[in-house]
Amino acid sequence: MNSGTMKAETLCGQTTEPLPKSQEPNCMQLEGLVAATFTPLTAEGKLDLKPIGAMVDALVASGVAGLYVNGSTGEGVSLTGNERRQTAEAFVEAVSGRIPVIIQVGHNSVQESRELAEHAQAIGADAISATPPTYFKPASITLLLDSLREIMQGAPELPFYYYHIPRITGVDFDLHALLTQAAKELPELNGVKYTSQSIHEFQACKAHFADQFDLLYGCDEMLLCGLGAGARGAVGSTYNFAPGLYRRMIEAYRQGENEAARDLQLLSVEMVQAFVRYPALPAQKAIMEMVGLPVGPPRLPWRDLTAQEKKTLESDLKKIGFFEWRE
Repeated sequence: MNSGTMKAETLCGQTTEPLPKSQEPNCMQLEGLVAATFTPLTAEGKLDLKPIGAMVDALVASGVAGLYVNGSTGEGVSLTGNERRQTAEAFVEAVSGRIPVIIQVGHNSVQESRELAEHAQAIGADAISATPPTYFKPASITLLLDSLREIMQGAPELPFYYYHIPRITGVDFDLHALLTQAAKELPELNGVKYTSQSIHEFQACKAHFADQFDLLYGCDEMLLCGLGAGARGAVGSTYNFAPGLYRRMIEAYRQGENEAARDLQLLSVEMVQAFVRYPALPAQKAIMEMVGLPVGPPRLPWRDLTAQEKKTLESDLKKIGFFEWRE
């Protein structure tokens, strides 16, 4: 799907008419649930592309508005460059233009990020995203923007989202200051995937930069807070296996049914609490198998859940009604 012809998506994944030219924002705007996809692996930890078609078909049918590939959920940093390219190709091919596909290209090597970006553009991705270098971290906003600029030059035709996840990367510049400087020095930046619980920072950025940068909210268990702060698009891992919960919550919020929206968000919180008792990524991969979309175990340095842990997790999910309300 070409980003220049892509229609807007509502928060519930339903297509709407594009805004009149005079009202269009200055950047590509994604609306709705964007599923951060899992990368399927074999029991031996090898890349397994076969499940991707069924996974994509299920996600499209569930009403998600886009896919975010090779991110944290997709274990992108644990894949080789060749594996990342193969995974990106498989998802783009499986989607076949039905919804936008964002490829995460972040790497400790800025040059490798640029080459991954170039590949994403060549295979027909709709946008790219990148974490900053995390071993030798940029020491200033200027150096961070210089790094992002270099990556973007690999895919000049694609919208670019900076992936802000400071808890993981350790790169935690004030985002309002970053966007203020980017507006002057890197206006080609399309937006930010914001994965942080500092909702006040997100709200300030939405208030001041909504027309210039697309800000996607990235904390599933706090999505209702994100909506209240102005989020229209959200990227998350639990949208893979509980999209119906979030669609209903968003609709309740839009209809002003605040108590219902809070109750639905609480179900999300309880779901997350059930699996973060274990290593979170392996637990979510286990849940994918429980809902009929097996994606295999995680790759080292993660460990897979034991058979008993999987059994207990499934029991805990049943207790909160997960298998009834997830779709």
